[in-house]
Parts: sequence; structure tokens; C-alpha cells
Amino acid sequence: MNRYFDGESLVVMAITLGLFVTALFVKGFTHDLLLEAGIFLISVKIIMAGYRNHRDMSEIKARLDELKKMMER
Repeated sequence: MNRYFDGESLVVMAITLGLFVTALFVKGFTHDLLLEAGIFLISVKIIMAGYRNHRDMSEIKARLDELKKMMER
């Protein structure tokens, strides 16, 4: 799992999940559940976007390194 997410993302996911579960027990399964679920999903989506951004940047860096090697020849 560390290969996909950095430590900070894992901490944010754990805290968000903990707060979501706590809200379920405090608020119960009422209308507020939809609000809590929405906030949880937004947090997960932001973390996933950060992962995709990191993956894309790694690919770009690899391509730039290839171009640099080709130009040095």
C-alpha cells in the first residue's frame, strides 16, 4: 500500500474514516448520513487525484530523462 500512497495520505484517509464512523454513531443513520458520506467521498477523491498526479509526474520525469540521454549522445 505504501507504493500507492504516501504516509500523509494514509493518515488523512484514516482520520477521515474514523471521523465518518464516529459521525455514524453520534448522528445515527439519518439525513446527515448523506452529508457525511459526501465529505468522505470528496476526501477519497482528492487523495486519488493526488496519487494520479504523482504517477503522471513520475512518467513525465522518466520521459524527460530519456530525452536528456538522447540529447547527450
